[in-house]
Amino acid sequence: MTRRRKLRPEEQELWRQVARTADPLHKRPAKKMSEPEAGPKPLLSQKPAPRDPLSPFALGERSLPRTQTHVFPKTSSDHLHEAPVRMDAKAFTRLKRGKLDPESRIDLHGMTVDRAHGALIHFILNAQARGLRLVLVITGKGQREDPYDPMPRRRGVLKTQAPMWLQMPPLSSAVLQVSPAHRKHGGDGAYYVYLRRRR
Repeated sequence: MTRRRKLRPEEQELWRQVARTADPLHKRPAKKMSEPEAGPKPLLSQKPAPRDPLSPFALGERSLPRTQTHVFPKTSSDHLHEAPVRMDAKAFTRLKRGKLDPESRIDLHGMTVDRAHGALIHFILNAQARGLRLVLVITGKGQREDPYDPMPRRRGVLKTQAPMWLQMPPLSSAVLQVSPAHRKHGGDGAYYVYLRRRR
């Protein structure tokens, strides 16, 4: 067993300089190097000082409020329901109830996305040139979801894309309002498109 030697004064000074730059692992009151350890530890028979009584509390009262973890993306119909009404309010109410009959219609069933986009642009601009005000765009509801498909897929690509196409150039200048169709005109599988007057 080796005996520890006492540090010389210059070694003690060097040690203090190093100790000042280090972060302690456990916070303890600093003690001088040459000081002997504190007196004897209290015996077990001595009672510890009484603690302050705990104030009443509820579990989790200081925790942050939980946020909603599942945020589902909005559907095309949700976006259309939230859109402001730009056409006459009475005419819009009649339109929603299926009281207005479309003057022309296009059926995009079975078309690819590229072909459907081109056909829709041609149809809307042609209908506006002919002076029509209300047309029906039939997209279909899309394929039913496969319950055995391991990966969820969006239903109806054309149903999702058509309202976006109608709000983008070159169609945005021709379209005044887009709304989901009434049940008698196709319901979820079609959209009413109310056109601006051509100037």
